[in-house]
Amino acid sequence: MTPRQNPLNAAGEPRAFFGRRSGKRLHRGHDVLFRELLPELAISLPEGVLDPRALFENPKRLTLEIGYGGGEHLARQARTHPEDAYIGCEVFTGGIAKLLQAIDEEEIGNVRLFTDDALKLLQKLPDASLDEVYLLYPDPWPKTRHHKRRFVSPLTLAELARTIRPGGKFNFATDIEDYADWTLAHILRAPGFVFEPGKPGSWHEPYPGWEPTRYEQKARREGRLKSFYLTFERRD
Repeated sequence: MTPRQNPLNAAGEPRAFFGRRSGKRLHRGHDVLFRELLPELAISLPEGVLDPRALFENPKRLTLEIGYGGGEHLARQARTHPEDAYIGCEVFTGGIAKLLQAIDEEEIGNVRLFTDDALKLLQKLPDASLDEVYLLYPDPWPKTRHHKRRFVSPLTLAELARTIRPGGKFNFATDIEDYADWTLAHILRAPGFVFEPGKPGSWHEPYPGWEPTRYEQKARREGRLKSFYLTFERRD
């Protein structure tokens, strides 16, 4: 398999890094947002290369968040930095609905959404087109036989290294120590990224200005008190 070939499942179809797409039925307000607002923000992939900056009005920086969950972090970043542009990737309808609601209520205008596998989007982006990428609390797929579904893999890291500009950042957060170890091991073997470990314990210090997501708050309530906040710099 070459770096640009997507892994296949047992049926010979491209393997997804997620399971189901929907959970609870959307309430009426969210249903309206899906019909009326989402089409204005949704990214459709072209046959060729996608110019992400053309989706916005002269953005200063371009940030991608993969698997934004309820969208709290993405919405907060977009509000705080209106001069920048943000693309959010999420497949679960509940999370998409929550972010659409925040965008609508807070009149956020610098966010675009992709509602399919993030790898498909990455493979359409030009080289060095992203300033920063966030992957926050991704599904850890804890069973060994499911590890191949983890988003961090040689294939995805190759695409991230290609699309993040030199000096750009890849931020990864998890409360699963095994997934933190997995990611570090893959990064150390992957060309294009540098990891500076910092002082002892710094891995557990949240990013500057960080506010806990709903998932993180839930993890604390369930007794998972330690998170890992890792940042990898793109280097030539």
